Amino acid sequence: MTNPAARLAGRREWIAFTVLLLPLLLVSMDVSVLYFAIPAITRELDPTATQQLWIFDSYAFALAGLLITMGSLGDRIGRRKLLLIGATAFGLASVTAAYASSAEMLIAARVLLGVGGATLMPSTLALVRNLFQDAEQRGKAIAIWSGAMTGGIALGSVMSGVMLNHFWWGSVFLINVPAMLLLLALVPVLVPEFKDPAPGRFDLLSVPLSAAAVLPVVYGLKEIAAEGFTPLYTGCLAVGLAFGYVFVRRQRTREDAMVSRTLFRDRGFGAGIGLNTIAAFAMMGSAYFTTQYLQSVLGMDTLEAALWSLAPSVVIGAAAPVSAALARKTDRAYVIAGGFLLAAAGFALIGLVGTDSLWLLLTGAGVLASGIVTVMSLVSDMALGAAPAEKAGSAASLLETGQEFGGALGMAVLGSLGTAVYRSDLADCEPAVRETLGGAVATAGQLGGEAGAQVLALAREAFVHAMRYAAWGGTVLLLAAALLAAALLRDRGATAPAAAEGASAAGEALAR
Repeated sequence: MTNPAARLAGRREWIAFTVLLLPLLLVSMDVSVLYFAIPAITRELDPTATQQLWIFDSYAFALAGLLITMGSLGDRIGRRKLLLIGATAFGLASVTAAYASSAEMLIAARVLLGVGGATLMPSTLALVRNLFQDAEQRGKAIAIWSGAMTGGIALGSVMSGVMLNHFWWGSVFLINVPAMLLLLALVPVLVPEFKDPAPGRFDLLSVPLSAAAVLPVVYGLKEIAAEGFTPLYTGCLAVGLAFGYVFVRRQRTREDAMVSRTLFRDRGFGAGIGLNTIAAFAMMGSAYFTTQYLQSVLGMDTLEAALWSLAPSVVIGAAAPVSAALARKTDRAYVIAGGFLLAAAGFALIGLVGTDSLWLLLTGAGVLASGIVTVMSLVSDMALGAAPAEKAGSAASLLETGQEFGGALGMAVLGSLGTAVYRSDLADCEPAVRETLGGAVATAGQLGGEAGAQVLALAREAFVHAMRYAAWGGTVLLLAAALLAAALLRDRGATAPAAAEGASAAGEALAR
């Protein structure tokens, strides 16, 4: 429902919004852009096994660890200013990565890319909150924003493959530079500045505390997904949770807290973060299996698998706008619950996949992703609408930090469940086969002939069996999430974000 007191956005705001999609696409693409480039990087830079892991992971860790800090900083110095600073850093880091002459230099550039990404993500979402004061228009914009973020991850691997077919490995990073130059030219002209007029002192101690709370947990969850539970990774979780407790206590007791307590006065904000985390859990947990299925079960090369993985985007593109339209006509609690039910149906379809079920897998993935994008777009809109406009940067950073946690948790929990089933099915096989499907494929290639074909068939059957168990587990979780969403949000109605506009009307006057 439209809030009559809110100013409607015009052509200028929608053009500005289109420009703001550029950094969003690039940051999400950078998650997957290295998938094809690693073999060439390995030949050129000769990284150790540990360095190769850090080339992949340093970007995600820097991004996750600094989101809360950068969201709060943007509220203080201005979201447009932080966006421009981040775009400059992202562009310079992209050039450095493209021409890196050593593994250490590339890792350092990836860290700087993560720092830049941490400024871009909350800044763009917070600026969307400020540009669109009308709840209906904001819902449409955030629906498009959510679809673009999801599509960017899939597009990154495809763009990487296309570039590497024609240029050297560094070209996958230079894709960022023209877009960042365009952003630097257009944002000062099209996007007004927004910031908190009375932010208080910046709590410097909370910066390392927030990073110490986030990084060990994200690292531990990612490694548990790959290696299983060990004392080291369990200890990382414990350390992160301990720092998280200290961080939360500090935010609750300080007037100039990095995360303002006013954000949680509306229960829609906390509910939005929690439900968004569950949605990210399902999205990344499913991707952990579907990407392996395309490559190691169906035997596709990486580019072919990446191209097929774009197929679900056809339905994803329509999901967010349709859900936004439905939420304007009915109680958004039921639309969000319906999104979880749709995603659960997608997981259930994946639970029926066999060893040669490409179209069933793609259908299940498309249905699941449509439900998840429905949920993410609506709960993001709900959480941002519930937050005071002057705290939009902090609100956006908390949403995205929850998303990082959810994604890592999804890979860890569903990945661990699948790994346990896979290893149980292959208990009598040699360790290389029993450890991972990739190891089984390599062993089968070494054996060759009928023996190799038999090992490969057993491993593929075991992996599909494991994927089914994970999919059924995801189905149960999403059914529970649908009930939770209906219970938590039922009384908020379709007009909740519009009602919140009145409470934050003063904040909208902060545009300069």
